[in-house]
Amino acid sequence: MTPITFTPIYQQRVWGGRKLETIYQRQLPDTDQPYGESWEISDRSEAQSIVTSSNFEGQTLHELWKNHRKELFGGYHSERFPLLVKILDAQTDLSIQVHPPQHLASALNGKPKTEMWYIAHAEPNAAIYFGFKQGTTKEDFEAALKNGDPEKFVHTIYPKAGDSIHIPSGRLHAIGAGIVIYEIQQNSDTTYRVFDWNRLGLDGKPRELHIEESMKCIDFDDIEPEMDNPDGSTLAECPYYKVDHFKLQSGDTIANPEPEKFSILTIIEGSLVDCENSTYSAGDFVILPVGATALSATCDAKVLQTTVPN
Repeated sequence: MTPITFTPIYQQRVWGGRKLETIYQRQLPDTDQPYGESWEISDRSEAQSIVTSSNFEGQTLHELWKNHRKELFGGYHSERFPLLVKILDAQTDLSIQVHPPQHLASALNGKPKTEMWYIAHAEPNAAIYFGFKQGTTKEDFEAALKNGDPEKFVHTIYPKAGDSIHIPSGRLHAIGAGIVIYEIQQNSDTTYRVFDWNRLGLDGKPRELHIEESMKCIDFDDIEPEMDNPDGSTLAECPYYKVDHFKLQSGDTIANPEPEKFSILTIIEGSLVDCENSTYSAGDFVILPVGATALSATCDAKVLQTTVPN
């Protein structure tokens, strides 16, 4: 078995930019529109990843999951591929938002969404927003929403490339302008916007807010969180995924840590080559199926490896 690769699914966003072109030399569908997201591995009914590698070329990820699950992925039983993996390019600030926790999601007609971010690129003084400043109360935040300035209560962090943070459902957050992120998340697209900087969408109209749902979901005890400190090679671990970071020297190899399970490789720096001499470079995302041979680093490289618990 060799790695499985997919065609990226590009998403226009009012806050997006063009760094997918300048950093990763991608050819975007339109020459002047803002593209905020590239869905690299997606089994969503509205956005299906299409296989580009020789094995199963032209099939969707859902077809692989439905028809070749044991063969390619191992012993999983979920209806769909369990993760959604993206690159996010924030030219301007994203909305301040929250995703519903498991115990509230169905009542709010949504799906829970826990995620982690790896900072791939950050402009000087670029910020991300998480949780609340010390002393903030729910009443403070509600009053500020009515006044149109809730950001004054939101905790601000200034990350650098290589930092990461885990975002459990219920954590208030937003990506700031000038940041490119690798996002690994549950397979959900439920987002509740609580504040959108008083701006208009691509259609010239205010974007929909979800204040009532947001206020039910937000963890108001989440005070001044910081970027995560890795536990050895592990950047994030939860019931939905485990993400490890590896530095490889030229000639080093990387394979599935458990041979009977798949993993996802995200190339951060350098390049890897497979047994058929196909090369994978920075910004590439591949699935290593069950039985895949190891990939070799052709130079010093940095890689994320994502695995999924049963």
